[in-house]
Amino acid sequence: TYPLFNQCLLVCQGGKILVLPGEGSHWINMDIVLQALHSRGHSLTVMRSNKSWYVKEKAPHYNTITVQVERSLDESFIAPLVSETIAFERGSLALTNFLYTTIGTFGIFREAHEIVSELPSALLDNTELVTWVKDSKFDLLLTDPCWGGGAIVAKYFNLPLVYNVRWLIAMEAHLAIAPSPISYIPITVSGNTDKMTYLQRVKNMMLHIISQVQNNIVIRGIYQKVCEKYIGPDCDYYQLMIDADIWLLRTDFVFDYPRPTMPNVIYMGGFQCKPAKPLPQHLEDFVQSSGDHGFIIMSLGTFVSELPADLANEIAATFAKLPQKVIWRYKGEKPDTLGNNTLLVDWMPQNDLLGHPKIKLFVAHGGTNGIQEALYHGVPVVGIPVFFDQYDNILRLADRGGAKILSIVLTEPSYRNNMQRLSRLHRDQPLTPMDNALFWMEFVMRHKGAAHLKAQGNRMPWYSYHSVDVALFLVGALMLLLFTVFLLLRCLCAAVCKRKAKRD
Repeated sequence: TYPLFNQCLLVCQGGKILVLPGEGSHWINMDIVLQALHSRGHSLTVMRSNKSWYVKEKAPHYNTITVQVERSLDESFIAPLVSETIAFERGSLALTNFLYTTIGTFGIFREAHEIVSELPSALLDNTELVTWVKDSKFDLLLTDPCWGGGAIVAKYFNLPLVYNVRWLIAMEAHLAIAPSPISYIPITVSGNTDKMTYLQRVKNMMLHIISQVQNNIVIRGIYQKVCEKYIGPDCDYYQLMIDADIWLLRTDFVFDYPRPTMPNVIYMGGFQCKPAKPLPQHLEDFVQSSGDHGFIIMSLGTFVSELPADLANEIAATFAKLPQKVIWRYKGEKPDTLGNNTLLVDWMPQNDLLGHPKIKLFVAHGGTNGIQEALYHGVPVVGIPVFFDQYDNILRLADRGGAKILSIVLTEPSYRNNMQRLSRLHRDQPLTPMDNALFWMEFVMRHKGAAHLKAQGNRMPWYSYHSVDVALFLVGALMLLLFTVFLLLRCLCAAVCKRKAKRD
């Protein structure tokens, strides 16, 4: 009786959630959250474009609003960028690669945001859809703020806003909402840890300034215009963007470095991780054939489905020399040097393979999802980063002794021991990351927001936040006091000298 009663009560209390997701790996982890929300009785409506790359129009756990757009981020946009980045990194010096990564790709980055901003505009221009959303009386808008339209849609419909977040436009989310001393908080793509030399701190500050400029250009050039069109001319998009009720941050302090935070930041690093399920029979037979040597998996993530032929051949030739079996997620042309120990697949159950007792190593591009799954299962990582945060993600594991180069990781037990230690730390929590995230989303729905958790500092102008106006006032008051004392002393000295002159 009680389970049925609890289930009925859960469904009766279920909320209505509007979802504005990203594409690619961002959708993959958002979909995991949606499945968990659906299992608790919540009604989900996902806003997608008619040209959506990953978000399916029909699914058992959500409904969709399909918005007609002219452009969308898809494989045709991403694949050339990945190929160009790989080619540039292979043929450039460190300085030119740094300049390309930080400045040279900005035009592409801006174009991507211009494309993405068409979706909320198309929704809000459609009077029929706008009326439908208003009549649906949603309780919450859930979005990934890597793309900036969600905050505008939430404000337009006056909905509480929750972020499934790690990146906020061009920067790591903490930088916008929490105090972030650049002296020990590494900026993405810096390649720095939290222990920096003087020159590394100089580089860190330069990158911070560049990212702030990029953010400002994109915000003012794209999202501020959309904001003013649909919300009003007095609306400040930046303030709108950082005014989310809850920030569900896809990291934790086993993986990331300690730093200041805020009450409405909820950490759910590893929320997508779970115990391994049995493998499909053909994969189980393959990994069992590895004997005591075990097996390796390699995946370069959602966006890197193939590599230049010569690079793919080099990797395949290296794998062929190993005693381990290798499962490689690869959609390109079969490398000429592929060994009998290597199995190419279009897709793999990555979490289940990482949780298999015979797993020895994960060769990865360094995306957040894969790195956290390796951390959860305690599997050492060899990184082949391509762009953005991937190098920094792998560096965090390397800094903690859980990642290194291929030839050493397979034979040196310290890497597995370190990853197993990190895995125990990651799992030792009072609530699972997913349960924690679900509680806070339901909290926002129950209380129609979470205004009491928002720091006032995020609403203050920069000169007030840093007390520049107070400092100027105090300095001015001190100078006025000193000037007054100086005048008094001068008058006193003049009076004394005058009296002495009269006596003489």
